Amino acid sequence: MADFDIYSVIGMFGTVCIIGAYGYLTAVEKPNPFILHGTNLVGASLLTISLVVHTNWPSLILEAFWATIALWGLTKAIRGRRRTEEGARES
Repeated sequence: MADFDIYSVIGMFGTVCIIGAYGYLTAVEKPNPFILHGTNLVGASLLTISLVVHTNWPSLILEAFWATIALWGLTKAIRGRRRTEEGARES
């Protein structure tokens, strides 16, 4: 069994972030996309740090997709906020 080193601790924090974001999504009727996707992005990034040291290719690929989807969600949220702000200024 591998030692439980700092990279394992970092990966555990990443796991907590991703599980926390999923719990938040399930618990809240209208989740804030910045909290949801931001937490997922932090979690995927932390897990990636751990996986670069303790390489597990399937998990590393999963985290790359997880981070990409989180960035996509954040981009959509930013664009939505801008549209809302522009609409409010025009009113």
